[in-house]
Amino acid sequence: MMSTIFDSFIAPPCHQQIEILYQDEHLVLIDKPAGLLSLSGKNPQNLDSVHHRLVQLFPGCTLVHRLDFGTSGLMVVARNKAINAALCQQFSQRNVTKVYRALLCGHLQQNDGVIDAAIAKDPALFPLMSICPIHGKPARSRYRVIERFQHALEDGALLPLSRVALTPETGRTHQLRIHCQQLGHPILGCDLYGGLLLPGTERTPRLMLHASELHFVHPASEEWIKACSPCPF
Repeated sequence: MMSTIFDSFIAPPCHQQIEILYQDEHLVLIDKPAGLLSLSGKNPQNLDSVHHRLVQLFPGCTLVHRLDFGTSGLMVVARNKAINAALCQQFSQRNVTKVYRALLCGHLQQNDGVIDAAIAKDPALFPLMSICPIHGKPARSRYRVIERFQHALEDGALLPLSRVALTPETGRTHQLRIHCQQLGHPILGCDLYGGLLLPGTERTPRLMLHASELHFVHPASEEWIKACSPCPF
């Protein structure tokens, strides 16, 4: 028996603008603000999205990949079907390098490491994903600690945080968020995977995850594009 997935999420208005970092006749490279959907939802109240905004400026453009609603940072958008197909092939063959910056709850013991844990969809848990070695699809992420520090809260308490670079080697839904939870250090501000549970984290203004680097080959010029976006937190 199939489970019916009902998505009741209504995105609050996003007043931040999309920053266009580069454009030509083939593709557009953007910096997405946190709190903006990548694609419009079925609910009319979720019309505003990266695609909805960009298609007004670049008719016929299509998304090659997505970022979660709460994630900010780099996205590449194709301006025609041929470019979309070529870029999608690079993503599917894992020839695209994606690097994220994140703040994780607590101090990681290791300076770097790999999280190898298969991820599965479970309609009964929607929108959550789950770690499942039997039914899940292979998923692998690398992490590197940049700094460990204490964040002072309003009441004077100290919240231990780790600033990390995350490199997903696969591209599963919620991969970095659930992998960091699996590591025992959820991403600060993550409402789905434990990033709002520690005392003092419940008022975190956003998901502390930012797509900071995107490396791929331009399908037309065949030049390496190495895009970078400064982390806003």
